[in-house]
Amino acid sequence: MAFKSATERRTLRVRRAVKVAANGRARLSVHRSSKHIYAQVIDDLKGQTIASASSMEKTLREKSGANIAAAKEVGKLVAERAKAKGVKDVVFDRGRYIFHGRVKALAEAAREGGLNF
Repeated sequence: MAFKSATERRTLRVRRAVKVAANGRARLSVHRSSKHIYAQVIDDLKGQTIASASSMEKTLREKSGANIAAAKEVGKLVAERAKAKGVKDVVFDRGRYIFHGRVKALAEAAREGGLNF
């Protein structure tokens, strides 16, 4: 059996719980790096990305991507794009990150933007 790091085990544990709770809903997945934050709405049944947004986009690039304000903008943007594609109900996948700071700000902005989770 291959050795997995603590972060890999935590990611798999959270992802397993998210997929059980999904019940056919799309998944709002978050990735956070030291300089940017990324979010995408994924349909796991079809294996397709429905909508995505990141702090690296031209409209958001002027600001720093590593702060809460940028995370809120990304959350609003991904919610708008998902609603435009007809997705309102999602399950939140925080990955290996704790629900705090930028990840929490993105989630709250997505909720304000009209996504239900």
